[in-house]
Amino acid sequence: MQVSVEKTSELSRKMTVSVPETVVQEKVAERLKTLARQVKIDGFRPGKVPQHVVNKMYGEKVRGEVAGDLIQSTYYDALRDQNLNPAGQPHIHDLDETEGFKYIAEFEVYPEISLAGIEGLAITQSLATVEESDVDAMIEKLQTQKKSWNEVERASQDKDRITIAFAGVSEGENFTDGTVQDFAVEIGAKQMIPGFEDNLTGLKNGESKIFSVTFPEEYNNAKLAGKPTEFTVEVIKVEEPGLPVVDEEFIKGYGTQDGLMATFRADIKTNMERELAQALHGKLKNTVLEALYEKVQLKIPGILIEEEIQNLMKPYLESAKRNKLKQADLQLPKEMFKDQAERRVALGLILGEIIRTQDIKVDDSKVRTTIEDMAKSYEQPEAYVSWYYSDKSRLNSVQQMVLEDQTVEWLVSKAKIANETTSFSDIMDANQR
Repeated sequence: MQVSVEKTSELSRKMTVSVPETVVQEKVAERLKTLARQVKIDGFRPGKVPQHVVNKMYGEKVRGEVAGDLIQSTYYDALRDQNLNPAGQPHIHDLDETEGFKYIAEFEVYPEISLAGIEGLAITQSLATVEESDVDAMIEKLQTQKKSWNEVERASQDKDRITIAFAGVSEGENFTDGTVQDFAVEIGAKQMIPGFEDNLTGLKNGESKIFSVTFPEEYNNAKLAGKPTEFTVEVIKVEEPGLPVVDEEFIKGYGTQDGLMATFRADIKTNMERELAQALHGKLKNTVLEALYEKVQLKIPGILIEEEIQNLMKPYLESAKRNKLKQADLQLPKEMFKDQAERRVALGLILGEIIRTQDIKVDDSKVRTTIEDMAKSYEQPEAYVSWYYSDKSRLNSVQQMVLEDQTVEWLVSKAKIANETTSFSDIMDANQR
């Protein structure tokens, strides 16, 4: 076998592989000889078909099969001999059998990654604690989740729920299919486009109002995006929120069995501290990865970017399929995902190189702890843990996550850290964006 490699770009390679005709003929002859003992042809007893008949009937087909097998075996042998590490599948073409057997394989290779400077990354680490005022705010939030609505005769105000009938017209066309009836809007909840809820304050039952707002430029309906719109609204009823009393029944409803306020607050604080720790960990990890991405510059194989774009688009395409929509209706150009895909592929390659060079091994005890922490929010945590350990693919997903976390921990241990103190609410609000 002869192999030559041409570098057509920084990551692209054109590899020509030639196999002597004697090798091809030997393999074809072997397969035809085996076939002669197996084929059934009218006029001949099984196993007694003359070899020349088999050769004439099956020679071309067998040579094609041998060619396919040779490409598969010699391709990987050639890569090993040339010390090449391809990214993705090759494009095989220009099969030439005039003088032996020759083909061309074109592919991209993984880039060489320089990790110079990754020790000593400048990182800002956020610090926060759960204060009693944060617990107070959380209890109020829990009350809000169980609020009731009471009809009032006064004019509507912020945080009220107002039930309306409304119609919308843009560029002379009604886009609400007539009038939408009995539509409830919680004023201030930002359920509607900007400006809509602001126009619903100061209205009483039976009153009407006409107002104009403009749809956001990024609105998901292209016909309305950025367009000025006139709404006609009629008020059906106005309701104000009523918060439940934080009594024993309320407390037990959130899982604190003794119904005591002190225990309730302690339980809430424990949960908040766990959520805060996860959010701080996630924020630090993102900060480290962003610094790493900026520090290590590398050329990324286009085929890997394309594969990652497809992975990012997959949930949207599956959702469209469930809703019986065509892909074209989604208006999802690949360019929307390109930057994110490039970042994810690059970080995957860089982290993989750090894991390799630093010989970082997954810590099984951390895998166990991670799964047990995930299980704490379930009624039967033991069953949840067993569910993960009963399936290799599920377990592998956690192992990969832990290995990535361990790599980030290594980077943090080598980084220049500057601490900044912030609040629980700031961390959690940023985590939800």
